[in-house]
Amino acid sequence: MSSDFESYEQDFAVLTADITGRIGKVPKLLGDEKKQMVANVEKQLEEARELLEQMELEVREIPPQSRGMYSSRMRSYKQEMGKLEADFKRSRIAYSDEVRNELLGDDGNSSENQLIKLREERAHLLDNTERLERSSRRLEAGYQIAVETGVLRRACAGVLPDTHSESGKGNNCFSVVPCVPSSDRCVFCNHIY
Repeated sequence: MSSDFESYEQDFAVLTADITGRIGKVPKLLGDEKKQMVANVEKQLEEARELLEQMELEVREIPPQSRGMYSSRMRSYKQEMGKLEADFKRSRIAYSDEVRNELLGDDGNSSENQLIKLREERAHLLDNTERLERSSRRLEAGYQIAVETGVLRRACAGVLPDTHSESGKGNNCFSVVPCVPSSDRCVFCNHIY
């Protein structure tokens, strides 16, 4: 039984070496060539999984006193398989430098130009953010004034004595705050002119 396991080990080693070589080629290929290579690697990965399953079945049939050594080998092979699958996944989405440069229109100097452009855009965004913050503060201050004005209007109308009727001129709704006409009414006390 261990001879079957060792035969599977040899097949697995050859297959994983071939898969590793093909995975390294995938990012450099384009179009149909890349699709064909990806399909071949997927097929080989499936074969490697099947070999691992066969090896696992062989380990189960080995007597318990000898099984420990084979179990540790199986863990190692499973880790290797996981690494191959992760490498394959990365290689499928990776592009070579030439392809990336072609897609991005990179001509060698453009990385410096892109850096300059990014810095300018960042500075512009920071300026706009500061402008927005200043406007927000002004709006908050205006809102606060509006709230206070509403409070003064209520105080002028209900609590304080009507100084307009006393003076007859309507120029002083408080002893400290003069009436502020806005169209035909006082801004603070709503006095009609």
